[in-house]
Amino acid sequence: MSRFDSVCGGLELDRYPLNAAADNLQAWDAADEYLLQHCVTLKPQSGPTLLFNDGFGTLACALQDRCPVSIGDSFLSQLASRHNLQKNPVTGGQVQFLDSLAPLPDAPALVLIKLPKTLALLEHQLYAIRQVAVPGTLIIAAGKVRDIHNSTLQRFSDIVGPTRTSLAKKKARLIFSQPTAPVGVARDQSCTWPLEDTPYQIQNHANVFSRSSLDIGARFFMQHLPTGLNGTLVDLGCGNGVLGLSALQLNPQADVHFVDESYMAIASSQINIQRNRPADLGRCQFNVGNALAGYDANCLQAVLCNPPFHQQQVITDHIAREMFSEAKRCLRIGGELRIVANRHLDYYHKIKQLFGNCTTLGANPKFVVLRAVNT
Repeated sequence: MSRFDSVCGGLELDRYPLNAAADNLQAWDAADEYLLQHCVTLKPQSGPTLLFNDGFGTLACALQDRCPVSIGDSFLSQLASRHNLQKNPVTGGQVQFLDSLAPLPDAPALVLIKLPKTLALLEHQLYAIRQVAVPGTLIIAAGKVRDIHNSTLQRFSDIVGPTRTSLAKKKARLIFSQPTAPVGVARDQSCTWPLEDTPYQIQNHANVFSRSSLDIGARFFMQHLPTGLNGTLVDLGCGNGVLGLSALQLNPQADVHFVDESYMAIASSQINIQRNRPADLGRCQFNVGNALAGYDANCLQAVLCNPPFHQQQVITDHIAREMFSEAKRCLRIGGELRIVANRHLDYYHKIKQLFGNCTTLGANPKFVVLRAVNT
């Protein structure tokens, strides 16, 4: 926990998940500070306040007296925001949460955007904002100077309207955009592409990893998936669901659950099963969640995982380690965890320490596929 002394008052803020948060990382950054410093100079206006990509709820906590609507694609960010709001209550303050595919409130007075990692997600959000913005809507984005490129500003200009930037402060910069561009039909930022060596067509929403093609880690993992299993398999951190899609074919007696903390990932997975294996929908569940929270102990036969090694813009292995620990808790005796990972991450020793065993099923110069059995 860290104290953030903002212009809106002192806040006690945690990164999330709590048991994996690094002590040297804080729940806010210079872009949050810059946004809030500018917000206190604004005159009150009538209309909703929208917050986009508020990673750990810093903006929601500081501005909760405005009863803002917080929009994002991360379930973990929503959990973090709710946690930090409970730690920093304000009388009469209320925050509404919407996922990244939900309709936005009409005629917002103020829109604050923390720049997302992917340009496609930013485009998706700008098109959605332009549909509801009115001439008086103030649209302000913030990010690190290194993450604001000419292409970033061009998206604002093309989709929203005239755009300018602030001076840099603590290596952060603000973007101001006026909603004067014509309001057209919101452009779909999803991609559809053929899954190689299969008859399947894969659709990815804007914020799904490897949006326009099969990522090379998943391609290698698909050569080492289990076959002929019964019980419940989980595609953990499923992304577009290509691993679970293949597991359905290879394990016709098993149920397959798709789990991810991204709302767009789960929506993409569901589309891809409906499109490519509609007869198997009865064997599937699609769950937005934090790792395997909500699953009972000893209930799963297999967990398949292509774990992330970053959270937002921070490179870290704590989410992967939580996934491995949750798999250990939820697997039946004899059940197995299979993962694909970059060789340099050395997950072999972490998994062996946790499970007491670990086998390398395949390796190439970039990736390894590992298997551990719950004993």
